[in-house]
Amino acid sequence: MEVHVIRHTPVDFDKKSCYGRLDVPLAKDFKEDLKKTKNLVDDNFDILYSSPLSRCVLLADEFKNENLKTDDRLLELNFGDWEGKRWEEINQEDLNTWMIDFVNVAPNNGESLSTMFDRVKDFLNELRKEEHEKVLIITHSGVIRCIWAYLLEIPLQNLFKLPVGFYELFSFKLGENSNLDSILKLK
Repeated sequence: MEVHVIRHTPVDFDKKSCYGRLDVPLAKDFKEDLKKTKNLVDDNFDILYSSPLSRCVLLADEFKNENLKTDDRLLELNFGDWEGKRWEEINQEDLNTWMIDFVNVAPNNGESLSTMFDRVKDFLNELRKEEHEKVLIITHSGVIRCIWAYLLEIPLQNLFKLPVGFYELFSFKLGENSNLDSILKLK
């Protein structure tokens, strides 16, 4: 199965603030961004999966695919009590503890990267069993990094070394088993 993944378009939110699950608005020129993003791929997908956050659903709606499904497993990392706070307002001791081991440590009322990875892995394992030929997923940078880790068996502590830009396209083939997975060359 051919799978194409796009990160949502830029948001209108303070870059010095923490957001993951917070449903932040898209940038004011998002209509133009949506057009650019839609032009990255054709729109003949069997199914379209999206994070339920509006910054993804608004883009998903542009593809006008009647088989649009939102899935909570495609949500960004849950930063819990840190959501919406400026990074400097977060308790620095808690932040440092998380930064030292973000794979296993979760912000208060949030989730660790390993927990997020497990839900993304669960989504991909379920998707692998489906009979689709071509799939589009619209989601967040953290989820995309987890997909890379899943496909290439990258240690989770190295995930933030992978750059994922807004409206960036990533394509891969999901085989019957992981030995048949492959990254697809971009057009």
